[in-house]
Amino acid sequence: MQEPHPSHDGSPWHEGERAAQRLAGVAERMEALGKRVIRSFMPDQHRSFFESLPFVVVGSVDEEGWAWASLLSGEPGFVRSPDAVTLDIRARPAAGDPLAHSVRAGARLGMLGIELATRRRNRVNGEVIRAAAEGFSLHVDQSFGNCPKYIHPRQAAGPALGSGASNASESFTRLDGRARALISSADTFFVASHAPAREARPESADVSHRGGPRGFLRFDADGSIIVPDYPGNLFFNTLGNLMLDPRAGLLFADFDRGDLLQVTGVTAIAWQEQLWRFKPAHGRWLNGALPIRFTPVSL
Repeated sequence: MQEPHPSHDGSPWHEGERAAQRLAGVAERMEALGKRVIRSFMPDQHRSFFESLPFVVVGSVDEEGWAWASLLSGEPGFVRSPDAVTLDIRARPAAGDPLAHSVRAGARLGMLGIELATRRRNRVNGEVIRAAAEGFSLHVDQSFGNCPKYIHPRQAAGPALGSGASNASESFTRLDGRARALISSADTFFVASHAPAREARPESADVSHRGGPRGFLRFDADGSIIVPDYPGNLFFNTLGNLMLDPRAGLLFADFDRGDLLQVTGVTAIAWQEQLWRFKPAHGRWLNGALPIRFTPVSL
């Protein structure tokens, strides 16, 4: 099919993203680049990419304004793209996942497609236009690719150890030893954020990948997680959102056992130190929610 042409009457960035880009000294360059790479539709290669994936990461915002990062999985093909602005997702959130309350018509979601083995990733943001028992449809109004920086390659290697044994959700208000151990040893996590409706723009939700050397995250004395802000594509989608609303949701995967750790909390950006701090507010374990085991591979 012939792809529609993107249209940007104004800036492709909201005021938080522009503010972050100005602080980094890249605002003028990003304004020009954004108009070329931020699309209002999905190129065919992005559409086929999403259809090939065994999981996607989803960013949402609950009724109280807390951001959550979630994961949906299925056999490749559980995501379909019938046209350049639609994704049909045949999957539902795990029991206890806050995303279940956000899969409703009119809700704004961010979605990340990431292929760990090849380090390829693409992102879409949009609005839920259909919700049913078997899944939902997303109307895409923003589509763009990301570079493979900081993605640690992993290969799918069969079902997760212990998957199906529990599949129980465990809520908490403080990180326990199990959670702190997973975070302290992580080389990968995902972060959800959102920008409130303003400047004649609708509310938007977003989710992104973060990676670094194993153990790159550390805990401050007050229990905050310290996250280095490594240079990336300079879009500043996440930090731009956090400048408008400091709440974020983090998702950590135990790739050996298939358990997922969701935490939502409040951030503070330390620009001079090139890092941000995340103060956990509450969260949950989704045991056995990732039905795939992944093993590291060398490039």
